[in-house]
Amino acid sequence: MKIAIPVLTNEGKKSVISEHFGHAPHFAYIEIDEKGKYEISIEKNPLEGHGPGDIPRYLANKKVNKLIVRGVGGRAIGFFQQFGIDVIKGAEGNIEEIMESLEKESLKDKDYTPKEKHTDK
Repeated sequence: MKIAIPVLTNEGKKSVISEHFGHAPHFAYIEIDEKGKYEISIEKNPLEGHGPGDIPRYLANKKVNKLIVRGVGGRAIGFFQQFGIDVIKGAEGNIEEIMESLEKESLKDKDYTPKEKHTDK
């Protein structure tokens, strides 16, 4: 499985999830093996200035199966569904905390409205 998480910085497991997925400075990619072990790679977001559907298409091309976000709009979720990417909304914390919640099956999809549209404050 390959998971993408939009993050504010490139600090490995300590990278904190971004308020709004589309304008995150970086994306963390987490590859999970059959034993549940995972590896993280973080890349600069090449599409900070993007149009509708660009990021879902980009993540689909990177073979992402699941996107874990804090805030995301309904239109974007529709695009992710078209590409077969499962979306979990309302996550918070850093990558390590999010992965622990996912492993314990306590990471639940919930609505979240970013405090400010398209910013990370």
